[in-house]
Amino acid sequence: MKSILRLAVNGKPREDAVAENALLIDYLRDVLGLTGTKQGCDGGECGACTVLVDGKPRLACSTLAHSVVGREIETIEGLSRAGNLSRLQRAFHEHLGSQCGFCTPGMIMAAEALLRSNPHPGRDQIKAALAGNLCRCTGYVKIIESVEAASRAVEQAA
Repeated sequence: MKSILRLAVNGKPREDAVAENALLIDYLRDVLGLTGTKQGCDGGECGACTVLVDGKPRLACSTLAHSVVGREIETIEGLSRAGNLSRLQRAFHEHLGSQCGFCTPGMIMAAEALLRSNPHPGRDQIKAALAGNLCRCTGYVKIIESVEAASRAVEQAA
């Protein structure tokens, strides 16, 4: 059975008929075509599907779409503005924070939530914020360096 789902995605209000048992990841990918949110483990273990719900990280693969009615959802696609990468996306690119790139959207979204709440995190705080996101390609060094670089970019802009 479908019902109307009302929420905002990347700053735009949405109203869509969605199955009541649909997962948020399926709504984002299949209905809205926002394929930056990756489907990895299907069990909430890898973090590849991390999006922000009202600014907080949430695993889209284990969240029912109708459980976020009336809330603001942000995906990796929503971070760039007018075709320009966000400071965090740019830092991941410039500091080689991604290898194959599959985990990168989830990593960036988790890091974005951290930087919004703590613009100048220490290395241990970055590690803790990214603890729910797995990468099979790296030893996380470049990922952490990318978040540190984005943090410094915030300092320089201030």
